[in-house]
Amino acid sequence: MILRGGYNYYNIPIGVISLETYFPKPVGHIKHPASFDFPIMYRTVKGATVDRLIREKDRDLLEPFLEAARELEQEGVKAITGSCGFLALFQKEIADAVKVPVFMSSLMQIPLVSRTLSSYQKVGVVVADSFSLTQEHLDAVGITDERIAVAGMQDQPQFSRVILKGQEDDLDLEVFEQELVTVIENMLMENPHVGALVLECTDLSYFAPILSRRFEIPVFDLSSLTRMISSVVSR
Repeated sequence: MILRGGYNYYNIPIGVISLETYFPKPVGHIKHPASFDFPIMYRTVKGATVDRLIREKDRDLLEPFLEAARELEQEGVKAITGSCGFLALFQKEIADAVKVPVFMSSLMQIPLVSRTLSSYQKVGVVVADSFSLTQEHLDAVGITDERIAVAGMQDQPQFSRVILKGQEDDLDLEVFEQELVTVIENMLMENPHVGALVLECTDLSYFAPILSRRFEIPVFDLSSLTRMISSVVSR
């Protein structure tokens, strides 16, 4: 049997391009390696803050993200993702820069999830900042005529203070859960035909099992997408 060489590391299915953030990442988060039963390799883009990516849509971040993707590919990862769903903005450019599969956003699941629902149902999409989500983000991941209902976390005090603005590094998970539940309850009141949830924000992944039980609907996040991709590229 001949083993193929040429890489520094082996059997690492997923590489993650990370923003530079210092708030907690509980189990389930893409930046909590123990969330997965397979190895993950990380590259942090220094200076890539949540604010620069989400609110400013800073295109100067593109080149360092491309370089991080190339480095991960050279190290031997089999697929590449990111640590923020708003990296959908760079999906095409990063995919063009490497030869391994690239999935930069949980939003990519929306067309698939939509087709699993009845024609009258919607996909509920929870994002970090609904005012910053643009048609460009949706186009980048192939969202066209899907029925969606979008709700943002930007008005929730702790979420805004810690995650969006980076003013503090500590999180109260009980407060975090209540803020998220409030946002989803309001979404469901306005959109009673939501049949599944997609969590754009990777910082919400910890709560996916809790939300699924509470609202009794399927919940998709970046971690669920990462597990699917890993299972495919590891065959």
